[in-house]
Amino acid sequence: MLEIKNLAKSYDTRTIFKNMNLTVNDGEVLSIVGPSGIGKTTFLRIVAGLLPANDGEMILNGEALDLTGDRTGAQVGVIFQDFNLFPQYTVKENVMLAPQLVHHETKAEAAENADRLLQDLGLTAQADQYPFQLSGGQKQRVAIARALAMKPGILAYDEPTSGLDAESTERVIAVIKQLQAQGVTQLVVTHDLPFAEAVADKTFDFGTDVER
Repeated sequence: MLEIKNLAKSYDTRTIFKNMNLTVNDGEVLSIVGPSGIGKTTFLRIVAGLLPANDGEMILNGEALDLTGDRTGAQVGVIFQDFNLFPQYTVKENVMLAPQLVHHETKAEAAENADRLLQDLGLTAQADQYPFQLSGGQKQRVAIARALAMKPGILAYDEPTSGLDAESTERVIAVIKQLQAQGVTQLVVTHDLPFAEAVADKTFDFGTDVER
């Protein structure tokens, strides 16, 4: 369970949001919706530990998360719009890398977990390919596999359908629902309302539900 209490973010005299409260239950999919430029990605970067908050607290599975912007753990797995795959590594190597470096998994352990994740996400045939050989939808699924390899408490997406065609969007919807069935808690930031409605158990409107 993710609990966010009285979260606030501002830049100088500009308040992005304040007194933000929400809860994402275990295995739930929460969509954060709202127009571009309203602060959704700023919020997501705070959740990921990449930006500091000015006030508030965030609790994941009973553990208070650092909100200074210097978080070192992998409690939150984030898939950003540009996927951030390493171009010099194959698909499988991209998924294996962080578990070995951060969790000190052996190469054999990381490879076994990567094979399982790639199979679950329909990417076994692409395991030895490089990112430049993949479609946008395939890159999206590799980024999801890489995030899941770190065994995060929650998986968060930043505009996961941005730049994808209708077929790839449907595949992302299927993957999110598949992960939900497996009990993965997910937070989806999007301006795509039909997509949000297709995947979410509940929706938080950043345009109307956030105090500024």
